[in-house]
Amino acid sequence: MFEVAYYDMMKHEEEPSVSILWEYFQRHLRRAVDVTAKGIRFHLKYQEKNEPELICNLLSHGPVEKGADVTKSAQYFNMCIDGAGLATVADSFAACEQRIEREGKITFEELTRHLEFNYGDFDGEYVRQMMRHSERYCGGNTLGDAWAKRVSRAFTDMVRGECGAYPGICFIPGWFSWANTLEFGHAVRATPNGRRDGEAISHGANPHSGFRKDGAVTAIANSIASIQPGYGNTAPFQLEVDPGIAQSPEATDKMVSLVRTILETGNTLLNINIINKDQILEAHKDPSKYPNLVVRVTGFTAYFAMLSPEFRQLVVDRVLAVNGDAQKAETAPNPKER
Repeated sequence: MFEVAYYDMMKHEEEPSVSILWEYFQRHLRRAVDVTAKGIRFHLKYQEKNEPELICNLLSHGPVEKGADVTKSAQYFNMCIDGAGLATVADSFAACEQRIEREGKITFEELTRHLEFNYGDFDGEYVRQMMRHSERYCGGNTLGDAWAKRVSRAFTDMVRGECGAYPGICFIPGWFSWANTLEFGHAVRATPNGRRDGEAISHGANPHSGFRKDGAVTAIANSIASIQPGYGNTAPFQLEVDPGIAQSPEATDKMVSLVRTILETGNTLLNINIINKDQILEAHKDPSKYPNLVVRVTGFTAYFAMLSPEFRQLVVDRVLAVNGDAQKAETAPNPKER
């Protein structure tokens, strides 16, 4: 929706701005939520004829008593509408506000040209690095954090608003990308946060991999806690941990305190991978050497060897980011060297 809103603005507005972009984004996002809700309602209307919910019919109050499928007889029916790419969108808004409007380093027209060329034209890599190193989501009281909260509130309100249009269904929002980070990434062109055309969008409620090298997990936890969509679906926190942490009682105690802090600050789901960096790299190179290696991908766990090379790369990137090895070549450009 951000991509659609951005190019719609550039097509119709003579003087584009971040505030106008926000208006376009809200309009397109609301349309997407409305269509999604209509699709869910259509699905539920005909589900009993297509595929009766046998397990739910046996275990829920209503179907047996009323002799009807759960889609027609349940007193409370919750349906999730999950958002994806929160960090991608928040970082893009933040990059535009910082680099275009606050600092005047680039214009919307110039940025659009670089996006259309996938940052591959003259000066494209400089611009990509500049946008990429703006104030990002999970940085700790940054522009990216502010935009993430703004986007999350708007999305939450839109999803909750659908409940009144469809009595009997409680629509609940979440930030759960499931396994769509690659699929959606393939469909989305380059974005203002420095992400190239076709690259994966952000995972769940996490920031983009590798942008912090200081290990400030607490700052990330606070940022993810701040965008939780109320009493909705989960907005997962993905945490990668090196098994060496178990070798020190002090480190173990800190890990326990960290997990407690994450949950006490309001986070709703914590996914943890405890993986050795060297092992995951070797397994990525030759999965057959580690057939029993299990990893937490997103909302599901899988054998690493069974994942596609692209999905394996996503897990590897997250692990390397924790160890400070990801994207070593991605250094901030020096404006004086332009």
